[in-house]
Amino acid sequence: MNVDITALLSPKVEPHGLFVMGHVVEADHTLALIGADSGFWGHFKCDAEYSDGQPNPIDRWSKRIINQIAADHKGAAVFPSDGPPYEPFIAWATQSGRFWQSPTGMLVHDTAGLMISIRGAIKVPLTSKNQQAAASPCESCVERPCATVCPVSALSADHFYDVPTCKTHLATEAGLDCMTGGCLVRQICPISQSFNRPAEQSAFHMEAFMPK
Repeated sequence: MNVDITALLSPKVEPHGLFVMGHVVEADHTLALIGADSGFWGHFKCDAEYSDGQPNPIDRWSKRIINQIAADHKGAAVFPSDGPPYEPFIAWATQSGRFWQSPTGMLVHDTAGLMISIRGAIKVPLTSKNQQAAASPCESCVERPCATVCPVSALSADHFYDVPTCKTHLATEAGLDCMTGGCLVRQICPISQSFNRPAEQSAFHMEAFMPK
C-alpha cells in the first residue's frame, strides 16, 4: 500500500510539538524521521520527564511518545541514543532529500536549518513516495555566516568539529552567549532564525552537552 507518510503521521506527532522531518522508503516499509518542532519545548515542559530529576529527560520523553505512535501504526521506533551499534540516522537524513551538509560540516534541514533535533524514527510497514530531490539551501546563501561566526573556529568547513576547543570556550565567560542562547553557528543560519527555537531550549541542550 502506498501512502503519504507525512500526512499519515503528522496528526499524531504534531500535538506533541514534533514533526516529520523527512522519510526514507525501504523494501517493505517507510522510515519517518521525527524531530522537535519549534513548539516542542512548551509541550515537553508540561510533562513529567522535564521535572522528575532523572537522567536524560528528553530521550526518555521521546521514547515514551514516539514508541506509542509507532505502536498505533503497527510499526517500530528506533532512536539515536540506542546503541552501540547505532542506527545510521545521518545517512537516513541525507537520503531523505531534506537534509544537506552545511559549510560547517553539520547537517542543515530545509525548515529547521541548523536547529536539528531528530528525536527518533518510526518504521511503518507501508511504502510511500520518495521525497523529490531539491537543492541545498546553502547554495543560495550568499554570505554563509555559519562558516565564520564561531569565535574559536570549532566548527569550520576546513576540519571536523573540534569538540575540545568548543567545550573549553563554553567554560569561559566569553562562551556565555553560546551557553545561554545556544551555539552561535546554529543561531545565525537564516533558516534557523525563522524556525524560532526558544533560547531556553537551546540553553538546556548546551548544559547537557557540557561535562558536569
